[in-house]
Amino acid sequence: MGSNAALKASLGMGAYAAAKAGVHSLTQALAEELKGDGVTVNAVLPSIIDTPANRKDMPDADPSAWVAPDDLAAVILFLASEAARAVTGALLPVTGRV
Repeated sequence: MGSNAALKASLGMGAYAAAKAGVHSLTQALAEELKGDGVTVNAVLPSIIDTPANRKDMPDADPSAWVAPDDLAAVILFLASEAARAVTGALLPVTGRV
């Protein structure tokens, strides 16, 4: 699980963005290391996920633009499925309308 914040950091999120950038690099390195063994390694990069905690922490935001948990889960399930067997090293943004 990566984060779109590593591609487009917001004010005050430098440490978080840097940590998630490490996840992105690790994903791509592991994809290279393991592709010969038939193992795929990918990361989804969500923006803000519509959760009760995020709604509480950001009461003035518009959650209709956020990523629905079911939509994020659908992307993860695709990447874990046989249909995604040819996808490895992908950093897939899942950003809703943020």
